[in-house]
Amino acid sequence: MEKPKRIVIWFRLDLRIHDNEALDYAIERCDEVIPVFVFDERLFSGDTSYGFRKTDKFRTKFIIESVEDLRKSFEKLGTSLVVRVGKPEEEVFKIAEKVQASWVFCNRERTHEEVQVQDKLESNLWKIGVELHYFRGKMLYYTQDLPFPVSHCPDSFTHFRKEVERFVPVREPLPSPKRIAAPTIKINYGKIPELQDFNFEDFERDYRSAFPFKGGETQALERLNDYIWERELLQTYKETRNGMIGEDYSSKMSAWLAIGCISPKRIYAEIKRYERSKVKNKSTYHLFFELLWRDFFRLMGKKYKTAIFEKGGIKGEVPEDLEDDMHRFKIWKEGRTGVPLIDANMRELNQTGFMSNRGRQNVASFLINDLKVNWQIGAEYFESMLIDYDICSNWGNWNYLAGIGNDPREDRYFNILLQAKRYDPSGEYVKLWIPELTEVPASKIHRPDTLSFEEQEEVHVKLGADYPKAVVNTKRWVH
Repeated sequence: MEKPKRIVIWFRLDLRIHDNEALDYAIERCDEVIPVFVFDERLFSGDTSYGFRKTDKFRTKFIIESVEDLRKSFEKLGTSLVVRVGKPEEEVFKIAEKVQASWVFCNRERTHEEVQVQDKLESNLWKIGVELHYFRGKMLYYTQDLPFPVSHCPDSFTHFRKEVERFVPVREPLPSPKRIAAPTIKINYGKIPELQDFNFEDFERDYRSAFPFKGGETQALERLNDYIWERELLQTYKETRNGMIGEDYSSKMSAWLAIGCISPKRIYAEIKRYERSKVKNKSTYHLFFELLWRDFFRLMGKKYKTAIFEKGGIKGEVPEDLEDDMHRFKIWKEGRTGVPLIDANMRELNQTGFMSNRGRQNVASFLINDLKVNWQIGAEYFESMLIDYDICSNWGNWNYLAGIGNDPREDRYFNILLQAKRYDPSGEYVKLWIPELTEVPASKIHRPDTLSFEEQEEVHVKLGADYPKAVVNTKRWVH
């Protein structure tokens, strides 16, 4: 009797069963499918080069929840998810060897550390005659459908967008499987780790959080349905996307997209369905526009490889005025700059793992242009803290804001006072995260450094004691 063709699927940043090319291909062509996820000890217990946890508690919890949800999805289909903690190149190899796998499937990653891991796994598998097959799943578009090779991808987003929009259709997402037979070989499926296993204490969500993030494909699809169909927020997305308080100002899909709990093609399909049945306007287009940016940053990561992580970035031009000043960085990190918009955003990040897109641009510009701190330190801190950390989007955006990325404009300087007045005119956001400024009037909330001694007494805040004095001269933003 011929032994069954058995495939091990190594799940990485594709924690879903819908629109999963590797899973779809495996079910169609093989007798038995064994899904595996490995908590890479280097990512969950290791540090970045500047000494931050690679993956802090917010994203760790989110990923644990996502793996739990993925296991439940497989159990409903008739099998389960194998879970390990260790090095994927070793753990996946051990499983493949034990179950006598015919092949190992996975999504291909293109960034440096991830490539190193998949190369090591491929090398190990060759020793037992097992091939590693790569599949796609991170992007809205397939690279083979693009009108240019990755090496010739336009460096201008506008050029890229026009080329792609004009010529390339988005493929339909693949359906979820209906049934997967449990393997005939005995397997230890393993325990899903808890936060404490990575030396984190469990925590309650801050009541001020912009969104109650919970990991998993189930939650991602529920949010997509709620945002687009139940509450019909898509049709006003362009007007609200620069908000900073609450669940409604943006789609909040980024965390699920980052680890693949939802497919960008699935989001696109829902946008088009909404446009056909409800309304098509600038807002419905703009959510698609954001998915395009995500693809663009990933293509830049493929094209320029490790350059996106280097101080000179994609341009290879090292900013000579930026220093590894950890004292100034610490003030920024802890939200003690004395500039309320910056401090409020950093406090939100530290206490929730999330920050609005508008906030990210402002705090990055401030660190780079006002504090003159090496942008790489900020990028690494975001890598550690963000619940929705996406490698290419994070480093691409920091390249962009440091002036060493794709922006044809040399100066990406943000006037923080103008930004504050435009996006938080009454100081509502600032007061949410900096309660010691609650009594400061709207006219001075973004420049508490202009409060007289009498005014400080009146609003019960003493500069330099209750709230820091500004570390920069805020007159620079007054015109």
